[in-house]
Amino acid sequence: MPTIDCDPTAARERLAGEGIRIDEGNTPHERWRAEREGAVAVAYDDKVVVQGSDPTRLTALLRDGGGRAHVYFDGASRGNPGPAAVGWCLVTSDGVVAEGGERIGRATNNQAEYAALIRALEAADEYGFDAVDVRGDSQLTVKQVRGEWNANDPELRERRVRARELLERFDRWSIAHVPREINERADDLANEALDDAN
Repeated sequence: MPTIDCDPTAARERLAGEGIRIDEGNTPHERWRAEREGAVAVAYDDKVVVQGSDPTRLTALLRDGGGRAHVYFDGASRGNPGPAAVGWCLVTSDGVVAEGGERIGRATNNQAEYAALIRALEAADEYGFDAVDVRGDSQLTVKQVRGEWNANDPELRERRVRARELLERFDRWSIAHVPREINERADDLANEALDDAN
C-alpha cells in the first residue's frame, strides 16, 4: 500500500485535472477518495494512501514528476501481411506496472511494430509517467522514430508522426533498439495474443 507524502489539496487538483472523479472521504479523518481502474487513493491531512489491485494507476499521477518507466514494445505478424498483434510492458523500479497484448487485425510486421509502440506510449501516458526509456527489437521502427532512417511508406510515416506526438508528451524520453532477448516479455505478449485467437 503506497503512501505518498504530499499536499492533499494539490494532489486532488492533479487527479481532477486528469479527469478522475473525487468523492468525499468515508470517515472524518479522510479528506477525499478517488478511484481509477483498480486503484483507490485516500487523502489524509499530509499524505495520500493508495490501495487496490493496481495502485500504480494513481501513484504515478500523485508523485511529484510522475516518475520514469522503461517501456518495451513488440509487434508480430504471421504472413507479413497477415494476422497481427502487439505486446507492450511498462516497468519501473517497483517492477512490472502494466502490460498488454492484443490482436490488431491484418498488418505487416512493420505496421504491427509501430502499433505496439503507439499502444505502449499511450499506456505510459495514461499512467502519468513524465519520463520514458523506450526499448524495442525493431531496428527499423527505432531508427525511423529517431530520424536516422526515412519512412518511405505513407502508412509508416503517419504512424511515426503519431509516435513522435506521443513522445513529446513526456518531459524526457529516449528510444533504443535492443536484442530480442531483452524484449522477451513484449514479444511473448504479442505472440500469446495471436495464439489465443486460434
